[in-house]
Amino acid sequence: MRAIKVSGDTLSWEAYEAPSEVPENHVAIDIAWTAINRADLMQKAGVYPPPPGASDILGLEVSGTISRVGEGVHNLKPGDEVCALLTGGGYATHVVVPAVQVLPVPKGYSLKEAAAIPEVFATAWLNLYHEAALKPGEKVLVHAAASGLGTAVIQLATALGNPVFATAGDNDKLEICRRLGASGVWNRKDGSFVDAIKSWGGVDMVLDPVGGNYIAEDQKVLNMDGRIILIGLMGGRMAEVDLGLMLMKRHRLIGSTLRSRPVADKGDVMSALYKHVWPLLSARQIDPVIDSAWPIEKAGEAMAYVAENRNIGKVLLQVAG
Repeated sequence: MRAIKVSGDTLSWEAYEAPSEVPENHVAIDIAWTAINRADLMQKAGVYPPPPGASDILGLEVSGTISRVGEGVHNLKPGDEVCALLTGGGYATHVVVPAVQVLPVPKGYSLKEAAAIPEVFATAWLNLYHEAALKPGEKVLVHAAASGLGTAVIQLATALGNPVFATAGDNDKLEICRRLGASGVWNRKDGSFVDAIKSWGGVDMVLDPVGGNYIAEDQKVLNMDGRIILIGLMGGRMAEVDLGLMLMKRHRLIGSTLRSRPVADKGDVMSALYKHVWPLLSARQIDPVIDSAWPIEKAGEAMAYVAENRNIGKVLLQVAG
């Protein structure tokens, strides 16, 4: 097989030894498409190593066709078009993955479209409806809202009855957020978002991939029993927290990652997606937002494009087809 090899700042498309066995309860996928996530940029930079036992090849989601299935797999078969959530290994021609992390491509979707679904919608569901346990009508603040994840969060939360306030650093991006359903927006380049969100009525949950000095600002806009779900550290790993306010308003600050969770937990998330999100996708009530598609050989250029925050939605890499 072939895969992207990282050597310092250089990415190259090279020959690798293909997996020879498909373990019990796993499937092998011939990859058609993969997608870029922030975690890939961090791993490439050497600051986010893969969990123990995971492939060191970049890539946390793919779409493609099942080529083989291991013992114990009964709901999937060779020839099925699928998309999958990975712990690593997506920037390649083949991957072996636990079957519980694999779902059929939603009805009416191409393999290209399906590659934009697994990581962002799994992360959105996990954090909105598991970690934060949102109730209907509760309001959400999402930062970096024009990202692949942000655009998924806006659509999913809105579809399930949770109004969204979106922040981003570009007015064109905020216009896209409005079109996707955000009922409030703020350009971070205009200063603090606190007053704008307070006038919107505050929020019950913040999905924060930034951290750093955003945490103190997040606290100021949280309603009683509000939750901050921290999923990234783009703004730094040190933050000031008002513990008095946390106690007085019963706030919770929750750190959340998807990649390092056990297979069973990821399977639970994917099962919830199939039950609650797949019908919305198949009905086109929500859609993954795709910014652009690049050949896998240009993965380095595509990752630089994402690092510069130029994308709105997902950036895909074509492996085959």
